[in-house]
Parts: sequence; structure tokens; C-alpha cells
Amino acid sequence: MTIFAHCFLLVFGQLAVGGFFAIGRLPFHDIERGFYKSSAVVFLTSALFISLGELTLLWRPAPEPSGAHTLEALAWTIFTLVAGVYVASLWGNPYRRRALAYLATLTVGVVALVTSASGFSPAPAWSLETVLYPISFLVSALLLGATASGMLLGHWYLIDVGMPLAPFLRMWRLYRTSLVLQLATLALSLALLHLGGGNATTSALHDLWGEHRGLLWTRLGLGPIPALAIAWMIWRTLQIPQTMAATGLFYVAVLTSVVGEFLGRFLLYRTSLPL
Repeated sequence: MTIFAHCFLLVFGQLAVGGFFAIGRLPFHDIERGFYKSSAVVFLTSALFISLGELTLLWRPAPEPSGAHTLEALAWTIFTLVAGVYVASLWGNPYRRRALAYLATLTVGVVALVTSASGFSPAPAWSLETVLYPISFLVSALLLGATASGMLLGHWYLIDVGMPLAPFLRMWRLYRTSLVLQLATLALSLALLHLGGGNATTSALHDLWGEHRGLLWTRLGLGPIPALAIAWMIWRTLQIPQTMAATGLFYVAVLTSVVGEFLGRFLLYRTSLPL
């Protein structure tokens, strides 16, 4: 049952990594510092959840070897500590420390996601799965981070009513791009794994199309596919512009993204496929 817990804890890690990446795409000096502080604390809390969860699982007695899980827990713990340094740097003006801490946060976050991906891959090192699993995990992190950051940024327009629309449009573009990337990654991964996957992956694909086909369509039907319609609605709303309505739509986008990713992690648990 620890594999089940690892799958669902992964969503918190992906949200944290993607969230820190997303807020870094915004112009730091054009938005009130309070937005970065509040948003970074949200993503730091998400990072804290996965690090504490992984450490808790590590301390529980388990029949399987825990070497890979130890490395994973260590990576997420270091990520949380480094992210905490970055969040603390948002108070005051330690420019050099803030820049280095932000770069370290993203670097360690990517390493933690790649470490988690290698633990879920059923194939040996230097295989096709070694490349596809981390890419899938990173794209999901980008989607979660862009969606959550868009919602958080929309709230800030209620506080700073004179803020220009450009940052909101930039975050919407990141959200739209991440959706397209995720759908392309899902389709390409399935095609490539069918063509060049290992024996364990071939068996997992057989189970996917046999026993879990309905779950796959549910994951797509509640996740990225309706999110494309929501992305179009957000864009049309920002043409008015009506930031409050766009923020409400980002709420719905967060719901579709989170539900879709949790279903994707359930598919990961049942099939070991990065969907």
C-alpha cells in the first residue's frame, strides 16, 4: 500500500515545483511583493506535505527494499528546505540570496521529480521509459503550477485594482501551453511505449486497454479536455477585460487539473504508466 501513497503524494510535489516555476515567469518588480509571498507560502506548504508524507512512509516498516524511497524522501526534504530559504528571502531585499535560492529550488525540484519518476518506471535504466516518465511528471507539474498561479494572481487583481493585465495574460498563456503539452505528451508517450516499451510496459499497456480503458477516458474527460474549453473561456473573458470572472474560471480550471492529476496518479498506481 505504500506505492498507493507515493502516487498520490506526488501531486503535492508536482504542485510545488510547478508553482515555483510559474510565479518565476511573472515580472517580479511589476507586481506587489505580497503576491509572491502569499503564493510562495502556498507552494511551500505543498512541498512540506510531500516531504513529511515521504518521511512518514519511510519510517513505517515495509517488506520491500527502501533504498529508492530513501533517496526520494531525501530529495523532497532538501527541496522543501531550499524552497523555505527562497520564501524567507521574499521578506527584505537579499537580491543575490533570493536569486540563488530560486534557482536552487527549481533545480532540486526537478531532481526530486526525476527521482520519483525513476522509482515508478518498470524498465531498467537507459530505456525509453527513463526519458518518458520524467517528462510526463514535469509536464503535469507545469500544468498544476500554472493553474494554481493563475487563480492566485487573479485574486491579487481584487487587491491591486490598478495592476496591468499583462501578467494575467502571461499566466494564461502558460496555462494554455501546459494543457497542449500535456495532451501531446500523453498521446506521444502511449505511441512510443507501444512501439518501444519493455516487456513490463507492454504488459501494463495491455492492462490499460483491457481493464482500465474506462479510467483513462475518465482521466481525459475530467482533466485536460474540458480544461481546453475553460482556457478558451478565460481568454475571451480577459478580452473584456473582466479579471474577476477570469479568476472564477481559474477556480474551475484548478478543479479539473487536480481531479485529472489524481486520476492520472491512480492510473500510475494501477498500471505503472505515466498518464
